Amino acid sequence: MAQSVPPGDIATQPGTKIVFNAPYDDKHTYHIKVTNSSALDPAAGVLDPKENALIAVSCDAFAYGQEDTNNDRVTIEWTNTPDGAAKQFRREWFQGDGMVRRKNLPIEYNP
Repeated sequence: MAQSVPPGDIATQPGTKIVFNAPYDDKHTYHIKVTNSSALDPAAGVLDPKENALIAVSCDAFAYGQEDTNNDRVTIEWTNTPDGAAKQFRREWFQGDGMVRRKNLPIEYNP
């Protein structure tokens, strides 16, 4: 793995949090745009440099105010891929001794 160079940065839209708005009696879906904003070669994760992907995050119906939602969040993890690796996700890339980076996007629920 290209572990001598730490994984580059990613950018997300939204950048700091996800907000779901009431009512919560039906399923809501929110899209997060994730961009490999680094110029590293090889690319970090399975996204080539400057490539992006849309990720759908869903919120199922729930009783607002009756469940603890204080720790709800979406966590994005990324790492460098091995040199010459196919562009197919492999969980073992995250289980070795290479550096893994994380970005947490807290979820906020508006009444």
